[in-house]
Amino acid sequence: MTSAHDDLFARLDRLNEIGAALSSERDISRLIEQILVAAKTITHADAGTLYRVTEDGRALHFEIVCNDTLGIAPGAAAGFPDLPLTTPEGAPNRTLVAVCAALEGRTINIADAYAPGDFDFSGTHEFDARTGYRSRSILTVPMKNHESEVIGVLQLINAKHPATGEVRAFGAADQHLAESLASQAAIALTNRQLIDQLETLFESFIKLINLAIDEKSPYTGGHCQRVPELTMMIAEAVNATRDGPLAGFRLSPADLHELEIAALLHDCGKITTPVHVVDKATKLQTIYDRIGLIDTRFEVLKRDVQIATLRRLLELRPQTDAAAEAARWAQCRNELDTLDAERDFLRRCNIGVEAMSPQDQQRVREIGTQRQWRNPEGVETDFLSADEIDNLTIRTGTLTAAERAIINHHIVATIKMLEALPWPKHLKNVPEYAGGHHERMDGRGYPRGLTGEQMSIPARMMAIADIFEALTAKDRPYKPGMKLSQALGIMQKFAENGHIDPELFEVFMQQKVWQRYAETFLDPAQIDLA
Repeated sequence: MTSAHDDLFARLDRLNEIGAALSSERDISRLIEQILVAAKTITHADAGTLYRVTEDGRALHFEIVCNDTLGIAPGAAAGFPDLPLTTPEGAPNRTLVAVCAALEGRTINIADAYAPGDFDFSGTHEFDARTGYRSRSILTVPMKNHESEVIGVLQLINAKHPATGEVRAFGAADQHLAESLASQAAIALTNRQLIDQLETLFESFIKLINLAIDEKSPYTGGHCQRVPELTMMIAEAVNATRDGPLAGFRLSPADLHELEIAALLHDCGKITTPVHVVDKATKLQTIYDRIGLIDTRFEVLKRDVQIATLRRLLELRPQTDAAAEAARWAQCRNELDTLDAERDFLRRCNIGVEAMSPQDQQRVREIGTQRQWRNPEGVETDFLSADEIDNLTIRTGTLTAAERAIINHHIVATIKMLEALPWPKHLKNVPEYAGGHHERMDGRGYPRGLTGEQMSIPARMMAIADIFEALTAKDRPYKPGMKLSQALGIMQKFAENGHIDPELFEVFMQQKVWQRYAETFLDPAQIDLA
């Protein structure tokens, strides 16, 4: 009697330990394995299977099997079909013991599967004949969640005497322990499913935001997809580092998940940025490229030159002075050539790919203010407006200072949006990671001017990913994608001058993160390094 009591107390202790373990498991597949193994352990069962109710509620789906005698370790096995909850005629399928337990929500304890009874064990008999196994006692327990809804069935086979190993029927204590475990397991499984569903919903919502940005601007949409990929490549490379300053730094799977969420959301504030600024491909572009207006003005000026020339020629008609007429036409052609040259010059200035010299900036101002044209109202006015001069004299890129401020504001909007969310503990660093990708190691970044010491390592990873993606991106409206050698040269200078973390960049280079990224996302013509 003492031995039996000791065994029961030991099994109760094991049940308590199992309950705590189940509540902490994050992976559903491992959770299911733990449930089945635990049920076998506390009931001294030789084998077991676990079924889950399908999403449509029409069948029990086989999830896992294990059998000590046959050497089948916990894991899914082929050849076990779903068990329909109804017959082809639509009646409850109570002839199958697992289905009956699910339909009626009650435990069914069978002493011998070969004894005459109400259930169809032909499948069990076929398995035994195929494998040489002998199924006897069967304990089938419905798994009910906190709402008393059956979400699965736990089936245990062949209870063994703990001392002799003899197969026996499942006793009352076995049944109570299995029912208690099934209840805890169902709640743990439901909670894990709900958490997974919420995480899936949340990640889908993040992707929806990126899709909205993508629809708004295909240029930033691609960026929002590539930066997370590159960020995770860098994180994995750092985790794989075994020497150097970062050898002791590791990101756990939960940390990696948090970083990935931050990377996916790092530019969510761009949803507030006007699309004509985000997509500004040329200096004069707003809703459309205003260089066309300037082209029109040149055509008006050329027309005026020709008309004026013809008028002067008409004045010469009575004189029939061929030399004078030829001089007039030569002057006309010179003036037209000058206008064409100025138009070509302004069109080149409008592209804004390379740094603009002070001389070219001054020439734009001279064309804009010294040349006049008659506008549609018939008023003589400067050829270029002050706004057009400001845009066409942008030194680098295509954005004015005001437009650059609008673009830069996206990170402020990102931080405000993310800090307003009630992040759970395991995602609490998302705003800091996502909000720091425009900061610099030397404190000259934005929006907060943080130094490297004030930034987390994951935030510094994202800064490198953001810059490298921007340099090599081939879908920007204002520039072609750089070749690898040029981009890495710029990154090296950034590492040396306090822009990015030199230790992370060293890992980026040594682990050849750049190469893996290039092979996945860059055009072959950009890859000029091996």
